[in-house]
Amino acid sequence: MPEPRKILAAAPLPVPGDPPDVVAFACAPEWVEATAPALGADGQPAKAVLPRFSMVAYTGGPMRLAGWRHPVIVDLAGLRIPTQNRPIRLGHDAAHGVGHTDSIRVEGGKLIASGVVSRDTAAAREIVISSKNGFPWQASIGAAVQEHEFVREGQTVQVNGQTFQGPVNVVRSASLGEISFVDLGADGNTSAAITAFNPPVSGAPSMTIPAAPAVAAAPITPTEPAVQAAAANTTAPAPAVIQTAAPDPVAQMRAAAAAETERITAVRALATGHPTIEAKAIKEGWDAQRTELEVLRASRPQAPAIHIHDNEITAAVLEAGCIQAGRHDAPETLCDPKALDLAQRRFRGRLSLQRLIMEAAWANGCTVRVFKDDPRAVLLAAWGGSHGGHVQAALSNIDLPGILSNVANKFLLNGFNSTEGTWRNICRISPVSDFKQVTRYRLVGNMTYEKVAPGGELKHGKLGEEKFTNQADTHGLMVSIDRRDLVNDDLGVLTSVPQELGRGAAQSLNDLFWTAFLDHAAFFTAGNKNLISGVDTALTIDGLTKAEVLFNHQVDGSGRPLGIAPAILLVPTSLTAIGSALIKATEIRETTANAKYPVFNPHQGKYRLEMSRFLDNPTIPGGSPKAWYLLADPADLAAIEVVFLNGQESPTIESTDADFSTLGIQLRGYHDFGVAKQDARAAVKAKGE
Repeated sequence: MPEPRKILAAAPLPVPGDPPDVVAFACAPEWVEATAPALGADGQPAKAVLPRFSMVAYTGGPMRLAGWRHPVIVDLAGLRIPTQNRPIRLGHDAAHGVGHTDSIRVEGGKLIASGVVSRDTAAAREIVISSKNGFPWQASIGAAVQEHEFVREGQTVQVNGQTFQGPVNVVRSASLGEISFVDLGADGNTSAAITAFNPPVSGAPSMTIPAAPAVAAAPITPTEPAVQAAAANTTAPAPAVIQTAAPDPVAQMRAAAAAETERITAVRALATGHPTIEAKAIKEGWDAQRTELEVLRASRPQAPAIHIHDNEITAAVLEAGCIQAGRHDAPETLCDPKALDLAQRRFRGRLSLQRLIMEAAWANGCTVRVFKDDPRAVLLAAWGGSHGGHVQAALSNIDLPGILSNVANKFLLNGFNSTEGTWRNICRISPVSDFKQVTRYRLVGNMTYEKVAPGGELKHGKLGEEKFTNQADTHGLMVSIDRRDLVNDDLGVLTSVPQELGRGAAQSLNDLFWTAFLDHAAFFTAGNKNLISGVDTALTIDGLTKAEVLFNHQVDGSGRPLGIAPAILLVPTSLTAIGSALIKATEIRETTANAKYPVFNPHQGKYRLEMSRFLDNPTIPGGSPKAWYLLADPADLAAIEVVFLNGQESPTIESTDADFSTLGIQLRGYHDFGVAKQDARAAVKAKGE
């Protein structure tokens, strides 16, 4: 009598013509006896009982999220749950659905969820099978942020029944989007598990998650009768025991060969596109279930092999790659040697803008392969989702805004230092702590020692004071890197633009400094005894001698000699040659109407020559190609002062929160400084005509 008929239940195989990044997998084969469907109380076929899950989706504590500089706490009191039915996914990937919730609640400062595995996907099957095998899944929430608060360092905040120390971000208002099974969550105290594999429901058939079927069964010997029995969980009457004649050995061999052929055929169908897995599965006798799981693991979305984050791709390596690609003058002075070496081996000096953004996006969990496929999604992921108002609990050690700011600052400083810095050599540089006007006091008076009379009585000196003011202000500029630069993949916008911002900062400082210096109608005057004019004030030995004498005649408040010698000869570009000759040459030959004769140069080596292009530039009022200046060392007595907020002498550049609807990146540069003239006795001006 023939054996009872059996039915193989399996998911469909991949459909030819599917996109290469969409793969369908057959589920593990499950043998069940063909029986009449069970009926419910209403006489209709009962629905299958699906596996259930329960999870602690969030424990109310701080999470380290990509794109947020400080830990993030979601205030469960402000978390809106739109419905009790929210999607459940694997790794926050909408293409890897698992099921849905039917209960979400806040309990004891924690977010608790439960539901059913209702999706017919490979991800759902992996979750159920892995849970059955004991894998400790964790959970992660995805929420749209409406309002958040930053708690500064040294402050405390109470959230979810707990007290936390700043710095920390508190999401005060958010809307729950989805919950995901993850193998490692940002909140390490979460948990998720399948709580019922075959829940007993009266009258309903069970959804069975099969154990791995045996590869081969022991053959029945001629002395052992074959027995066929109905499945234990079927409601149909058990068939009678049927005894058959001793099996034919040839038939057994044929059956074994047929079974092996079926196994190999199933393996090949499941492992389509994975030749290594196919060969290993056939060689080692894998069943269909194991083959499917291995293919599922291998088919998870991931970056191309060169982009696998193997702990070598760090923020330092990406910064080094940008420095090399931007052809910086001295990368070895800016980057760690190991990071430079890794960047050279990985990018070979050709790191592009899109590659930089993609590296950050992949580190933050982005599954987009090519930037042009979905630029908005890539930019959102590269910034960790925070700019787009989205929180996703993913881990990353790459902070793209920090990389952009660091790289931009290095090239900004390069541009800043490449612009004329003569101002720095002739002024006093001082720090200020805020933007308020500051007053500098210089004590003056009769401080000459007098002979002590018999008895040892010392006389009191007389002090007066002179004061000078200054004030710092903010000077800045914002530049946008728009969609065209991103599509054109031009890394130069991250190197050349900051370099130009650096030059712009230096130009702004020079403009303000020299405008203040040359606005000196009330500074260089005959009354201040620091101005000479006439034909004998041209830059010659005699002219320089005349300015030197006038400088040395400066007196303090009591009328006594100031006692400070001039140290700097400041000239415009038109007088650079003669100024250099007066400082360096040991002999100057002057031509008169009658004869040429040698003249010893008395000023050789006396002064430090400084030249500025701004002194004779026609765009700055007060400039002249003939006027020149004799100045004291600013450390002794300063004619002009520059102040910087908190002593920060170089400008700062930051990557700001870009408006991603325009697919752009914004950079802003700013510089906090102020300029003001100080003591008129520290300089002498010669008009030179």
